[in-house]
Amino acid sequence: MMMTPDGSDDVARALIDGALAAFRANKGWADRAVAQLPDEKLHVALDPETNSIAVVMKHVAGNLLSRWTDFLTTDGEKPWRDRDDEFVDTFAARGDLLAYWESGWGRLFDALEALTPADVARTVAIRGEPHSVPLAIQRSLAHCGYHVGQIVLIARILAGDSWETITIPRGGSAGFNRRVWGEGHYGPRRAPATAGKPNFDDEARSTA
Repeated sequence: MMMTPDGSDDVARALIDGALAAFRANKGWADRAVAQLPDEKLHVALDPETNSIAVVMKHVAGNLLSRWTDFLTTDGEKPWRDRDDEFVDTFAARGDLLAYWESGWGRLFDALEALTPADVARTVAIRGEPHSVPLAIQRSLAHCGYHVGQIVLIARILAGDSWETITIPRGGSAGFNRRVWGEGHYGPRRAPATAGKPNFDDEARSTA
């Protein structure tokens, strides 16, 4: 890889690789949540005005197919996209739903992996609005993260007592940190040195 004197190619490559890692993590959480539900529960909406997991998956895939097809050269809102149809539950078979879901993510990963550091400096359009490539990536990541959170929460509710935690379980943070860092690194909690300073170690307990 050709490097510029200021190292900007390294920064661009780090941005692409970081985005790939974040997208893969989000997809992994959704996949693990979906795998815990039987077919019929994928189509259950918690309220008449909310979407089922199947509908959310269909919408995410449709969005990814539109945004990441010919990412650098065409508007991210394709003329062939039917966004309203994405919110209609049409995939009766689990296999068909998963195949469509995978097609959207596959398009995203193929496009991201094909980006070069020079591409990061380019501008793309979404609904006619100019976006830097980093902004377009972050917009897509935020959209996916929003809906992956919905999928995990709905799955958690519908799975009930059979749910298997996909992140660190409640009450398990200390044990996890000890396994990762060792006893010497992860010691007793101490009060913040400065009053009013946020304590970022005191995170909310995971519910997923």
